Amino acid sequence: MTPLILWFRRDLRLDDNPMLAAAAATGRPLIAVFIADGSVTDIGAAARWRYGEAVEAFTRRLAERGGHLVLRRGPALAVLRALVAQTGADAVWWGRLYDPQARNRDTAIKTALGADGIEVRSFHGHCLVEPWQVETGDGGAFKVYSPFWRAVSARGVEPPLATPERLTFHAGQPRSESLAGWRLGAAMNRGAPVLAPHAQVGEDAALARLDRFLAGPIDRYRTDRDFPARNAASGLSENLTYGEIGPRRIWHAARAIEAAQPGHGGVEHFRKELVWRDFAQHLAYHSPRILTEAWRPEWAAFPWRGDGDVAETWRRARTGEPMVDAGLRQMYVTGVMHNRSRMIVASYLTKHLLTHWKIGLDWFADCLTDWDPASNAMGWQWVAGCGPDAAPYFRIFNPATQAEKLDETGAYRTMFIAEGQADPPAEAQAYFDAVPRAWCLSPDAAYPAPLIDRKAGRERALAALKTMKNRIAP
Repeated sequence: MTPLILWFRRDLRLDDNPMLAAAAATGRPLIAVFIADGSVTDIGAAARWRYGEAVEAFTRRLAERGGHLVLRRGPALAVLRALVAQTGADAVWWGRLYDPQARNRDTAIKTALGADGIEVRSFHGHCLVEPWQVETGDGGAFKVYSPFWRAVSARGVEPPLATPERLTFHAGQPRSESLAGWRLGAAMNRGAPVLAPHAQVGEDAALARLDRFLAGPIDRYRTDRDFPARNAASGLSENLTYGEIGPRRIWHAARAIEAAQPGHGGVEHFRKELVWRDFAQHLAYHSPRILTEAWRPEWAAFPWRGDGDVAETWRRARTGEPMVDAGLRQMYVTGVMHNRSRMIVASYLTKHLLTHWKIGLDWFADCLTDWDPASNAMGWQWVAGCGPDAAPYFRIFNPATQAEKLDETGAYRTMFIAEGQADPPAEAQAYFDAVPRAWCLSPDAAYPAPLIDRKAGRERALAALKTMKNRIAP
């Protein structure tokens, strides 16, 4: 009955946690640990702040069950070896992640601890299905979403696991560092108090959020999900990012509604979004280059523009295109951005402004509380045109047309664009409370003129595509 070390990462929950369920079944004394290595300390400001909030909530969750979360900072292998030496533990378990940084780290740790005579096990739980559990007809990885969706649907998703009834924690818990001492939110400066009211942190909040969504908004999901002001989305991306809720729990809760109401269109569309998230992990596992370079190699020839004044104007949400600026300001104020707004914002940067998708990817990584390396990279490359997409055309979103279609009353733009309003909403004013003072922005300033004529921007993007094709022509 030697102690068993459970290394929690992006699985900060008790419900449907395969690692925790298996550990509880052994009856062994458990040592729960969270390690602030580079995968925590080197991520963007908003995600790092939100990670700290998630860890704090999970610490309380374990305390309710008589447990303790040991906090340690430093290289994960060194920390785990020190804990093994201090406690006499002979096994280390963790939940699997699929991005190349995590996989390389975990492989090295597994090899090193195995050489030390320590049992190492990793567990499923971050996705609906493991990236290698679905294959194309010829046994390869999927490159297009639609057949991936069909494969996952045909295979099915395992039912979620209940929270263990009994957890036994090691009596001699090692010392823990101070979460406050880590200062994970330091880079947020004055932005953290603005973001905080919009975050729904922890397992209880995540499960309650799911219940609220299934009790009403899911009925409108199919028809309203692309309209940013209609609040038809679940908001669960934030909680899924830190593992405060398991994707299998969400999937089967939605399927229960589908079973009770056959033909419920909203449920299937919602489940497709869960599989879209899995598709990102599938691509990151099988094609890790998607995180750092064009997934379609020929797009290395596209004449992207680098960083500069134009990109900085976009970052500051002063493009003069209200639908674009509203999305960017929503992200800065709330930590998230509506999915359709992400497409519009990304298209404007990469098509109308011809700016490299990596610049947008990095900005989202710094500002999103639901940031995930695989989803972020896949989303940006999908919009830019260099990622996995079955569409045979060059997609360019017209921000004005999108606004007319998806924000017909102007409610979304009004909520986040303060300039020109005598009494702007709190969310619109909060943007100016959150941004760096060095930006010298004021809600009383005039709203800027568009950076570029929409038609001219579209024509320039099409000309750039032609240039690329000429460069790669045989």
